[in-house]
Amino acid sequence: MEHDEDHNEEIELLLRYLQVGREALLWKLEGLSEYGARRPLTPTGSNLLGIVKHVASTEYGYLTTCLGGDGGIETPWMTEDAPDNADMWATAAESREDIVGLYRRVWASDDATVRELGADASGAVPWWSGEAVTVRRLLVHMIAETHRHAGHADILRERLDNMAGMRAEALNLPQNDPAWWGEYVAEVEAAAQKAAAAAGETIPD
Repeated sequence: MEHDEDHNEEIELLLRYLQVGREALLWKLEGLSEYGARRPLTPTGSNLLGIVKHVASTEYGYLTTCLGGDGGIETPWMTEDAPDNADMWATAAESREDIVGLYRRVWASDDATVRELGADASGAVPWWSGEAVTVRRLLVHMIAETHRHAGHADILRERLDNMAGMRAEALNLPQNDPAWWGEYVAEVEAAAQKAAAAAGETIPD
């Protein structure tokens, strides 16, 4: 019984860290216009709603499908015959509510699957050569994947409207004063220019 309790605690700990990343991703959509949520912000087309669509689809693949589950969720943009990057952006016909709702349904399916199976149960990931992998490893992988994309979303949202931070109730930033940030950025820029000069580099315009 104690062994089972330890494994349950492990699953809950891993799910808690995953949930932090999930909620951080969704927070980055709050308050944005349709265009702001969807517009490409990098040369490779990175956009906030597309990141959520991608992470939702990827998580469902790892934590439900690869573990033999079926949450009744369809992700046609993930099939082999789907166009490249179809999971990385939202079509005009896909509403924000559709994609956020998809992500929340994925949470429910994945959490139920891993809780039922336990950390030591195994599944198979076809794109990892099909070797057996534990629920534990898949959860750790999705925690890393989700938080990596949450970091991407941080930068994209800051580019749109200067909103930064981990979540509304805990921004994880030292200041919330635009004047302070202006002085800080100027200090960082001066140090970068000084280091470049010492290295004999030319500062780009």
